[in-house]
Amino acid sequence: MHKNVFTPENAAILLIDHQIGTMAWTHSHDINLVKQNAIKLAKIAKALKLPVILTSSMEENVQGPLIPELEEILPDAFAARIKRPGIVNAMHHDGFNQAVKALGRKKLFVAGVTTEICVTFPVLQMLDEGYQVQVAADSSASYTKFGDDLALERMRQAGAVITTVDQIISELAIDWTSSNGSALMGILNYH
Repeated sequence: MHKNVFTPENAAILLIDHQIGTMAWTHSHDINLVKQNAIKLAKIAKALKLPVILTSSMEENVQGPLIPELEEILPDAFAARIKRPGIVNAMHHDGFNQAVKALGRKKLFVAGVTTEICVTFPVLQMLDEGYQVQVAADSSASYTKFGDDLALERMRQAGAVITTVDQIISELAIDWTSSNGSALMGILNYH
């Protein structure tokens, strides 16, 4: 395996602001697909026991709570979610930054809403801090398609890999006949 490959042993998942209110503001992608893909990422974390961090911003306001499926699938991560008071770049929030460091993993899968605000700035900082980052573009969304495209392009130019949830599933499966592979096969086909 080449050194850049993400595996269940070296990667972690960060889900940023998949909140009911925030998701309702996005128009770049079919929000039901975005939600379904965020749920797939949560299911991957659970199936492979991948470390996962959830964070929300101002959830007592119009942004609202994280989608309830995250609590169902990842009750511990949900209970430990990092509630940011209003800091745009989650990596500027001490609790979030420390939680990411504490994972002890340099390969991060990141998804969030909105791509252009809540994902772009922490990803740029993660890259600066020496993390390797894959952004799940299909479980992230923005107000406009234009804004989303520009945000993805900015992250790509800075060194992030732009990917999809099904690519992530395939990369982590390694072998469909393995126990991980068969667990992931079920998630791949979840619609």
